[in-house]
Amino acid sequence: MNTNAFERQLRMENYAANSIVAYRYAVQDYYAHYSALNKDNLLKYKGVLVERYRPKSVNLRIRGINKYLEFIGRNDLKIKTVKLPKSSFLEHVISNEDYVFFKKRLRREKDLRWYFIVWTLAATGARISELVQLKAEHVRTGWYDIYSKGGKIRRIYLPVRLRTELLTWIDRDTGYLFVNRYGSKITPRGIAQNLKKLAEKYGIDPTVVHPHSFRHLFAKNFLSKNTDLVLLADLMGHESVDTTRIYLQRSTLEQSRLVDRVVDW
Repeated sequence: MNTNAFERQLRMENYAANSIVAYRYAVQDYYAHYSALNKDNLLKYKGVLVERYRPKSVNLRIRGINKYLEFIGRNDLKIKTVKLPKSSFLEHVISNEDYVFFKKRLRREKDLRWYFIVWTLAATGARISELVQLKAEHVRTGWYDIYSKGGKIRRIYLPVRLRTELLTWIDRDTGYLFVNRYGSKITPRGIAQNLKKLAEKYGIDPTVVHPHSFRHLFAKNFLSKNTDLVLLADLMGHESVDTTRIYLQRSTLEQSRLVDRVVDW
């Protein structure tokens, strides 16, 4: 087992830092339980994972193992991921009303850094790991490219209204746009934690105020104006349109409101 070499390969293929940590841990965890690498042990390991963890966590481990098997040239040992249960609704997604309210409060209180973080997340569909890569020069260009796993390039566009306001706020020509009080690039964890605190401050349900929630909002709002799923899949960086189809579903709040409006018997 050479996890150091495996990690170097993942970095060369531009895997996200979180994925690298998870994939490396999956391999180490397997070898902590099984000394031999064979199909029987791999299936036993999968069975243990299924008993202990949620399907998403199981599949993350399996993808890590399969990537390692690919790395060592043992594609014949790859195992299948588990089926994820389909949900009829999107959970923990901020409503458009709460988003607009959130933005207005941040603007009114002149908390412009967080005002623009919230707006940029919702107006671009960027993942939190992608948002922290945004630089001042990208604002002037109007877009920036993210290199994802497998060396693929995803272009993230900054809408003209957002870009125009950002240009009146930024005070430098180059460098990361969102920095902490020490002038260093803000971290994804720092953003997530502060969003929760701000939600509580303004009386918004903190369970719906998280970075990925604004990515969901972007997709929902986009489809309300343009139903091109293929285009949205490209903008979101999804490998399959099937992944994007979830945004055709309604959130829990939307379903509840629809039932309240329709059911009068």
